[in-house]
Amino acid sequence: MFFVDTIEVSGLGNRGYLAGGERTAVAVDPPRDVDQVIAAAARRGVRISHVVETHVHNDYVTGGLELARIAGADYLVPAGARVSFERTPVRDGDVTALDSGLALRALATPGHTPHHTSYVLEADGAAVAVFTGGSLLIGSVGRPDLVEPRLTERLARAQHASAHRLAAELPDDTAVLPTHGFGSFCSSSQAEGSDTTIGKEKVSNEALTRDVDSFVADLLAGLDDVPAYYTHMGPANAAGPAPVDLTPPAVADGDEIAERLDAGEWVVDLRNRVAFAAGHVSGSFNFEAEGQLATYLAWLIPWGKPVTLLAESPAQLAAAQRELVRVGIDRPAAAATGGPADWVREGEAPAAFRRGTFADLAERGADVVVLDVRRTSERADGYVEGSVHIPVHTLHRRLDEVPDGQVWVHCAGGMRAAIAASLLDASGRDVVAVDDSFDAAEKAGLVLRTP
Repeated sequence: MFFVDTIEVSGLGNRGYLAGGERTAVAVDPPRDVDQVIAAAARRGVRISHVVETHVHNDYVTGGLELARIAGADYLVPAGARVSFERTPVRDGDVTALDSGLALRALATPGHTPHHTSYVLEADGAAVAVFTGGSLLIGSVGRPDLVEPRLTERLARAQHASAHRLAAELPDDTAVLPTHGFGSFCSSSQAEGSDTTIGKEKVSNEALTRDVDSFVADLLAGLDDVPAYYTHMGPANAAGPAPVDLTPPAVADGDEIAERLDAGEWVVDLRNRVAFAAGHVSGSFNFEAEGQLATYLAWLIPWGKPVTLLAESPAQLAAAQRELVRVGIDRPAAAATGGPADWVREGEAPAAFRRGTFADLAERGADVVVLDVRRTSERADGYVEGSVHIPVHTLHRRLDEVPDGQVWVHCAGGMRAAIAASLLDASGRDVVAVDDSFDAAEKAGLVLRTP
């Protein structure tokens, strides 16, 4: 008997796994907040005997080193990975015995990184699942461009070969258990569905249905922007991440919040975008806790800049801290809970800005600035005629490029428009956040163009 439990890291679009038998288990690509992995093992009544990494991750800080220390587990890391800590190096073909007739067999699957390794879970010698990390994903593969630009094409070709190796060596009913592909920018495209097998991938995954040249050409042409914070993740993981501290930050009052803003620090309001637009601390930025908080805040904030978090409740604050440590934003400088009336200086009033729809924008005509903050790949499918394009992850550096006038800012659904609107509002611009699906733009009568 064996089990495989999925450790969802939905904010980053990743998964980790806990797999084992009656007494022991292995943790695969664990997130940095390892308490949830430990809790999963406790629910199963097993000891974590091994922790394994498929690769040195580029999109999040691993919890592998700390989990292995806490659990007294053997820490398996691909031998080709250059790391600065003690670990058990894993090479192609290595077999690690677990319990209850279970074993892990290492398969070299370079492509996402040069040293990438997948692990086949075998029960009594038969393959039952394969942990594919950033190699073979659901309907896709991991990006090959996160290591070094000069290696990108070579790694893309390696991805194709690795996918074919997995398909050739494993039975069709082998469960494919990737780490990326559920919203992570580490994936070349996003998964459709939540589970798959080798057999399913043989008929649906372009890495397995197309020749290498056409696959690589389309893969490279479709690569999207890389979040800026990825630059810091690989080195942090190679050095060995420190343990996390999830205790509540120091509490800031209205005076301290204002002082931090005056000092050029970031004050981030975690409430939903409707509440933020209706009232907020002037100069603060809106990154919704329920959205892709870690991805977009880590992408935009100057690395190492002190950040103060404003939350509507202690629970929202705690959840945000957990999200942020996963990408190396370890300790907020300060925090406060409640609402804008609690966060402004005595005698000052909260700021606010308008929200609207594409129908509202259509009624305004041409007398306003329309700012599109979607990624370039999204804009290629169509954009509002006359709109200015500045992707949200570059806007904080390009505010001076936004033309004069009232700015109506939109994205594809509203979340990124809210971030952009808060940046513009903090800089003193008259802004309206379009909180609407881009599909509604043409229906509202706005003229759409394509490049």
